[in-house]
Amino acid sequence: MLDLLISFFLVVGGLFALIGSIGLARLPDLFMRLHGPTKATTLGVGGILIASILHFSSRDSGLSLHELLVALFLLITAPVSAHLIARTMIHLRGGTAAVLTDKEAGPQQAGTGEEL
Repeated sequence: MLDLLISFFLVVGGLFALIGSIGLARLPDLFMRLHGPTKATTLGVGGILIASILHFSSRDSGLSLHELLVALFLLITAPVSAHLIARTMIHLRGGTAAVLTDKEAGPQQAGTGEEL
């Protein structure tokens, strides 16, 4: 029974990691591509870590907590790195007005920050 539960978490984690990787490769814009590794891949690695906790805790006499440290590190670093990448891209494109499209910018002209 435990092997089925471990297999379930491995398959679910692998599917989330695969979907996140496909999103990273296929989405057109950098801001959309950030969702792949920060959302789906984090869930995928989380599922794999849960399977690892179950597996190694059943083999040894105690609870395996090494995976919790990996998960904590991942949950702290993934959003921070995504935020830094997004802020860098906004800075390189010339501010938040340059990032917006014409439809989203409304009364301002996209990319220049000038009023129409």
